[in-house]
Amino acid sequence: MRNHRGAALLAAMLTVTLVATLAATALWQQWRSVEVEAAERARVQSTWLLTGALDWARLILRQDASAGGADHLAEPWAVPLQEARLSTFLSMDSSSADADRDAFLSGQITDLQGRMNLTNLVEDGKLSVPASQALARLFDQLGLPASELNPLTQQLVAARKVLKPGEQAAPQTPLLPQTVEQLAWLGLSPQTVAALRPYVTLLPERTPLNINTASAEVIQASVPGLEMADATRLVNARERAHFSTLADAARLVPALGDAGVAGQLAVNSRFFEVRGRVRLDQAVVEEVSVVQRDGINVRTLSRERGPSPAPTPAG
Repeated sequence: MRNHRGAALLAAMLTVTLVATLAATALWQQWRSVEVEAAERARVQSTWLLTGALDWARLILRQDASAGGADHLAEPWAVPLQEARLSTFLSMDSSSADADRDAFLSGQITDLQGRMNLTNLVEDGKLSVPASQALARLFDQLGLPASELNPLTQQLVAARKVLKPGEQAAPQTPLLPQTVEQLAWLGLSPQTVAALRPYVTLLPERTPLNINTASAEVIQASVPGLEMADATRLVNARERAHFSTLADAARLVPALGDAGVAGQLAVNSRFFEVRGRVRLDQAVVEEVSVVQRDGINVRTLSRERGPSPAPTPAG
């Protein structure tokens, strides 16, 4: 009898253990399903918000084109959108689980023609001497290793080579980078890429530099013989009143009126970067888009989305 009672107790304990294990497994699976659903909902909501932000940016650029005139940093498109709370727009139902979520949107439009366009390095399949000299001056100004300059220019020429019908690309031909980060493909060190990022861009075609939006460093590097003091004076002057024409800038800095330089400078832009950032609770998603404006037609060339990088610690 005592053995039977022991066996029954053991069976009961095994049954309780099995039931507890099955219950814990079911609970974990349910929690996992809820988390997956929440993550997917956040992804969809972020996509909607970022798409809406991009459409709004395109509308601003279209209205700016309708108004005409030069493109400069005092225009509405150049004003950054500070982080704004958007939780109330995520759901019209206040009883929804989304109603209490923290949702914020921020963004900025940047003139890409205010940066040195590395596509200008290649002209008719060959290295452009003026553009390569400008990049060399920028390297020198930023204190970047000159040893990385020549491989970069030669690799870009090779990557942009147009093949004739039936011609095969050489096995060692590098891929054509589409972003500044991808310049590492051409042998630039991560430190050099990081230093160049605020000053250069890669656009689908050759473009002039907009002196209304370019930094003093890029202006000085782009104009042969220009001193940094003159470039800084130009930047300070446009903060008071933008340049409507190149002639206005040339009156202040005569070096800008040189015939060889004039074709490389402009006061209008066609290519812009739209950066949107959505924060949903603890998740942060950032999207960077490149748009091209021709007249009032603004089309999206590329969109790249991913988690926002963590801020770099100060000091």
